[in-house]
Amino acid sequence: MSLQDITNDQLHALSFASAGEQARALAEGRVSAVALLEHLLARIDRFDGAINAVPVRDDERARAAAREADAALARGERRPLLGVPVTVKESFDVAGLVTSSGNPAFADNVAREDSLAVAALREAGAVIVGKSNVPLGLADLQSYNAVYGISNNPWDPARTPGGSSGGSAAALAAGYVALEIGTDIGGSIRIPAHFNGVYGHKPTAGLVALRGTGVPSGRHAERDLVVAGPLARTASDLELALGLLINRDPLLAKGWKASLPPARHARLSDFRVLVIDQWPGSERSVHERQVSERVVDRLRTQGVQVSRPADLPPGLLPDLVRSHRVYRSLLGSSLAAPPALSEAAQQRLEALSPEDDSADAAWLRASTLRHSQWLQDHEARVALRHQWERFFAQFDVVVTPVAPLPAFRHNHDEPKDARTYPVAFEDGTREVRFLDLFAWAGLPVLPGLPATSFPIGLDDEGLPVSAQAVGAYLEDRTTIAFARLLEEAYGGFIAPPGYEDNVAVATPATPAAPTAPAA
Repeated sequence: MSLQDITNDQLHALSFASAGEQARALAEGRVSAVALLEHLLARIDRFDGAINAVPVRDDERARAAAREADAALARGERRPLLGVPVTVKESFDVAGLVTSSGNPAFADNVAREDSLAVAALREAGAVIVGKSNVPLGLADLQSYNAVYGISNNPWDPARTPGGSSGGSAAALAAGYVALEIGTDIGGSIRIPAHFNGVYGHKPTAGLVALRGTGVPSGRHAERDLVVAGPLARTASDLELALGLLINRDPLLAKGWKASLPPARHARLSDFRVLVIDQWPGSERSVHERQVSERVVDRLRTQGVQVSRPADLPPGLLPDLVRSHRVYRSLLGSSLAAPPALSEAAQQRLEALSPEDDSADAAWLRASTLRHSQWLQDHEARVALRHQWERFFAQFDVVVTPVAPLPAFRHNHDEPKDARTYPVAFEDGTREVRFLDLFAWAGLPVLPGLPATSFPIGLDDEGLPVSAQAVGAYLEDRTTIAFARLLEEAYGGFIAPPGYEDNVAVATPATPAAPTAPAA
């Protein structure tokens, strides 16, 4: 099939199709890999000057890979992503391309081989188009750096697409590619997914091999708390990608293989759901309230058993405040060479009382944490994982906001830890510290639980709104299935205005009648 044989309407219809749908179109001969690639490269040319989601392009090698995919398809080969164009977060090694993590010191750091995750995509037949933008050192909720510049949100270029997988989520929302891979230690998959209205999955800790991510390229060591996982425009693509990304470490493959349990339920009405919308000791934001109201309304319409923290017996729900202190401690001590504290932060550290056991104090002490304290925090982490396992004997998922606000306007003030962001509350808008934006994102990170971010429409300003479903250890398929069932009932991804490419966005399905009494 030549490019001339394919109508513009056929190509436009694939701009916002899922990776699975694109793979089926290729396998059925409705489009060629070369035609699909050229169409999506043209979209990047057209839109990315304003977005800068994919600053690293690999057009000619992508064209060669697309030609090879077409030849393989013609021979009758079938692979899950054969001929499907994808991009990957800049911090993943791609042979022949620079891995800098946005740091000018590594601007010439050319990777010699693919990371294990990228190799998995290639083996599945994916065509690597290029690499998406990140913050400096992957350490921000905004994606800008001195190597590649600033990435903007397709919904509003004055706002951030998030970080650190910000370019990844923006590339999906703008219709460049249908699948991306990112990393997450503080919401770096889920928050960008939320800010751009796409899906993101933080896998169970240790499930996806991290070899070949970060700088210098070729790294073998895996930073504590970090996971790698997929971002997509549909929940089904998260499931597809997760299956490709697991069991990739050749050393581990000699002795064991992860076999994830199936999703707990096939119907929404069978799920037992706890919804939390207010962090203990904090005021609930307008955004958090909107998220919970929308989710609870949809779930109860579907006959889902919905509970709130006040409904629980004492001691069933782990102590979120205590857990967050340990999370900040291990997060701040997860770098071998942590950046120096700002002058103001150093002064706060020196003024700390030895008895101060707050999350703020834990963060300030983390970069010089004694190994003995790290071991105590690690023990608390493992104990917490078992506490959550007991909780998930009575519930299937916990649903929370992803962040206390939608995508915010660019703010590059220094020092970063002194930045504040406007958050709307019932009695007005107040400035919230950078550190206080991570409570929901950190909830599943410390115990290593899977969490799936899923879109639930737009807010009053027309910005994407998302929630996250947190599940039991190694039960990734349950949180993804929960997001997929909501997507089937209410719709999911919406294309940003101006990027539709003359394609009508699918109308959400009419909700089915409840199959069980509303909770």
